[in-house]
Amino acid sequence: MTDDTMAFLHQIRERGGQDLLKDLAEAVLQKLMDFDIENRVGAARYERSDARTTQRNGFRERELETRLGTLELKIPKLRKGSYFPAFLEPRKTAERALVAVIQEAWIQGVSTRKVDDLVQAMGMSGISKSQVSKLCEDIDERVNSFLDRKLEGDWPYLWLDATYLKVRENGRIVSVAAIIASAVNAEGRREIIGLELGPSEAAVFWLGFLRSLESRGLKGVKLVISDAHEGLKAAISQVFKASWQRCRVHFMRNALAHVSKAHHGMVSAAIRSVFSQEDQAAASRTWRQVADQLRARFPRLADLLDNAEADVLAFMAFPRAHCPKLHSTNPIERLNKEVKRRADVVGIFPNEASIRRLVGAILLEQNDEWQLQHRYMSLETMAGLADEAAAPPKIAA
Repeated sequence: MTDDTMAFLHQIRERGGQDLLKDLAEAVLQKLMDFDIENRVGAARYERSDARTTQRNGFRERELETRLGTLELKIPKLRKGSYFPAFLEPRKTAERALVAVIQEAWIQGVSTRKVDDLVQAMGMSGISKSQVSKLCEDIDERVNSFLDRKLEGDWPYLWLDATYLKVRENGRIVSVAAIIASAVNAEGRREIIGLELGPSEAAVFWLGFLRSLESRGLKGVKLVISDAHEGLKAAISQVFKASWQRCRVHFMRNALAHVSKAHHGMVSAAIRSVFSQEDQAAASRTWRQVADQLRARFPRLADLLDNAEADVLAFMAFPRAHCPKLHSTNPIERLNKEVKRRADVVGIFPNEASIRRLVGAILLEQNDEWQLQHRYMSLETMAGLADEAAAPPKIAA
């Protein structure tokens, strides 16, 4: 044993490498393979033995990437049978790595044509669009598991919004609505809970989507925040006993459309004064005062204010600490912008399945990031919400 150790150290010194640790690692792994091959062959090199089962047949070179750098190894070959060291993975690892690269490129919104360029840049032959799609189908299992998961506990706040994407259908290019739902649970954690694709934002489409969320366990919804869609309002009233919050940002845009650009500043300041009030009662009084002040000059705007008061101020019936996050769809719109940014690189999707794969993967990625962040709403304020005796009134369809 001592002689073997001295010979081994002498071999290291003879290599003359500047990086001792790297040379040592190469020598150790090479020695392990030599011991392994001796057991496999049944005899040491040049040894005559009745237990010998085959002979060595040269070696093949293989590089191994480590923290010490690239190790250059010589893997022994046999005349009969094959040998591959246990500490190295087969070449299929490279294939899996390539699949991972293609999948990640797809998720990041890289077009299949650019993926082909990427593959060639890696020193491999090109890859067709159909091959990319087949490889990316492996993502489906993870995406579907995420999007179809069971929802447990109560989800007091629900945000809904849609973004439109282009897809080929029967030889035509059409737009489909990608409906995304996010929610906050009773522990103050924010999650993405649903995705649905459809031809429009009609009531029947929204109703089907909300029913699917309900069937997966969505309950305890107290407030739904969205843009002003009559179909959505009708669907909410059928599925949840919840208030509806009209997105304040969208409402302001609608309000300013009723006045000339020269009056935008004045009207905006007047409406914003409502939201600075201490409570919902004070906000309602100020809202009516603003509507009366504007009625003579802007009767259509005043009518809009009269009809929208309950919907735009619904968020003020909830804990004050939550209000800054409840009055608009901005949180989910930021998510939609990221979806559009990545989807725009693809341009036109070949089918709806590819949209679900890409958008679902983006949502899964974003949801994972949310879980690493602080609670969206504190446990203390969520506990106060749960203790409220009076539930929010059901909205009118």
